Amino acid sequence: MTKNYNRDIKQLVIAISSRALFDMAKSHEVYIEQGLEAYQKYQIKYEDEPLEKGVAFNLVQKLLNLNYLLKQEVVEVILLSRNSADTGLRVFNSIKHYGLNITRAAFSGGDLPHRYIGAFNGHLFLSADGADVRQALELGIAAATILPSNKSLTGDEALKIAFDGDAVLFSDESEQIYKTEGLEAFTKNEIDSANEPMSGGPFKPFLAALQQIQSAFPPGEVPIRTCLVTARSAPAHERVVRTLRAWNVRIDESLFLGGLEKGKFLQAFDADVFFDDQESHCESASKHVTTGHVPHGVANK
Repeated sequence: MTKNYNRDIKQLVIAISSRALFDMAKSHEVYIEQGLEAYQKYQIKYEDEPLEKGVAFNLVQKLLNLNYLLKQEVVEVILLSRNSADTGLRVFNSIKHYGLNITRAAFSGGDLPHRYIGAFNGHLFLSADGADVRQALELGIAAATILPSNKSLTGDEALKIAFDGDAVLFSDESEQIYKTEGLEAFTKNEIDSANEPMSGGPFKPFLAALQQIQSAFPPGEVPIRTCLVTARSAPAHERVVRTLRAWNVRIDESLFLGGLEKGKFLQAFDADVFFDDQESHCESASKHVTTGHVPHGVANK
């Protein structure tokens, strides 16, 4: 275990839905096919039977493990659910079964749970419900729809998080030029604006919070690695480098792929999660790693 350096670290708060944390496919099927009352009866009937791990379970486990490594509560995971407290008892029983240190929750009883993210001071919201994710993004909170994935769970303690650039870490101002005027205009703009830092996208505060936790570990013992995986290539890479430098934010690895498919590179990085704004990229990436679609920016209008 890493020594406690007693650093003043601002806590990173992750809000997650029950369907992202656990595999609730069977119970959700009951809800869709038989309605709310049948769903409630089903959950109560099986409330002592632990749910299977969901697509974001491994990510959450690794995030919470940072508390153990630093001997500080640097990460808190909050459960946000459309369940009532009654039907949500099975979820809390499952949390207890797996030994996850999750103690706070909001059960909205069918209403919109994203309303409580700000009250919990959340930095990131992960959900299987795209509508909830969109509304969280509108509130200025980093959010992603977690997609089904073939990613296998590994015993590696290192937490590896990958990000797309435009419309995720950065604003979509450059992507708008690409979408409306084409590659040539995009490239010219990036060359002309190479020394002008881009505005931050929805995931900038989350990346900054991650870096703060990284800095609490001694060199050579940091169990978090971040990676930028972007379709940009030279010469459009320079503005990215200068923007991160202006933000005083470090990315451990950067992949400028020039339009190559991202999936195999993410697999080589062994990402625990990858965030991208374009659905086609997300569908491809989810064949290799756990993927979160960020429905933000011009690509989602």
